[in-house]
Amino acid sequence: MSDRKPRILIVDDEPDLLTVLRFGLEAAGFEVVQASDGEQGLALARQVMPDLMILDLMLPRMDGYKVCRALKYDDRYKHIPVFILSARHTL
Repeated sequence: MSDRKPRILIVDDEPDLLTVLRFGLEAAGFEVVQASDGEQGLALARQVMPDLMILDLMLPRMDGYKVCRALKYDDRYKHIPVFILSARHTL
């Protein structure tokens, strides 16, 4: 049986939000990986295969819509649940 903690990837360009989320999730027993732009987030998702991804929509270099689309159209990664966290009031 694996002792690996569940891994969450947070992709957001707001440093304060990354810090708060990371602190809370690590305190709850999760392993946290983070990225501050869409390209880095997509690369990390493919590399570390997180159990959950928390994704902002408005990101530099590649927006969250494109990141999500790239993962969901690829059979190797479409199983990764994506939780959208955004300041936008409409999607």
